[in-house]
Amino acid sequence: MIRRIVSRPTGCFAVVVLALLVVLAAVSLLWTPQDPFRADPFRQWAAPSPAHWFGTDASGRDIASYLLAGTRTTVLVAVGSGVVASVVGIVLTAVGSLTARWVREGTAVLLDILVAFPTLLTAMLLTAVFGGSLGIVVVSVGLSFGVTIARVARGEIRRIARSDYVVAARASGVGPLGVLTRHLVPNAAPLFTVQLSLAMATAVLAEAGLSYLGYGAGSDTASWGNLLADLQTYIGVHPWSATWPGAAIALVVAALSLLGDAVRDASDPRLTTGDRASGDRDTGDRASGDRASGDRDTGDRAAADGSGPDGTTTTTTPGVTA
Repeated sequence: MIRRIVSRPTGCFAVVVLALLVVLAAVSLLWTPQDPFRADPFRQWAAPSPAHWFGTDASGRDIASYLLAGTRTTVLVAVGSGVVASVVGIVLTAVGSLTARWVREGTAVLLDILVAFPTLLTAMLLTAVFGGSLGIVVVSVGLSFGVTIARVARGEIRRIARSDYVVAARASGVGPLGVLTRHLVPNAAPLFTVQLSLAMATAVLAEAGLSYLGYGAGSDTASWGNLLADLQTYIGVHPWSATWPGAAIALVVAALSLLGDAVRDASDPRLTTGDRASGDRDTGDRASGDRASGDRDTGDRAAADGSGPDGTTTTTTPGVTA
């Protein structure tokens, strides 16, 4: 699986970026170049240098250290939102696919209503009611995308539920939970993976956007959105300073989106079978070509040597027909 993901350029890019993000988050727990929250009024807007890799902001904080500390928030939000979205999506998919008809139809209507609410707006409403925190961001994004996953996967799950092997499993006595865990979810995994990667990418954007608007992580939490909100005021004077958090957000969101596509391509049996079949055809064509070329070479050598097909040597005398 991993080999097939990395073999694709987009998958390799996504794996490298996300692995680097996780490593930096782990490193930030133990070490940062400077104290990310220490303000130094004598070093305001310092240019990038060995002491301050990305320079400093209006308060004299080291931007590189703050970005490094913000990777922990990004990883926490992405993973937490993915877990919540997975649980909500699977539960709603099971309710909407394996229950009585009136329950399925009611769930379908409810999903259609809930999916109409934008993710960012839902997060803003929840943070306005319960206060801004990372937990609220994780729960709101997870719930919103869990509903989206259930709505998108409903049709695929119902198609799989009508397949012969699922019908046979039910006839053999397998219960709804067993059918869900053994057949439905594994076969719908590529679709779930793509939606889950989009949920994690949206969570990173939502956290940055909410922090930028003042609804997300508090000022005592290192967040790329908080840093971007602080630097955008001076973007006309120091445009390079806002480049770093913006580029970091864009890079992580792109990597998460591309990872979902790569995992789907690597895990989808129809795509992998097609690749193997194409490879087998290529191998067969090459083998047939080699055999045909070998037969022609053998025939050419036999004609040049005057040998027959069975290896006997024939002699041709001028004027005599053999």
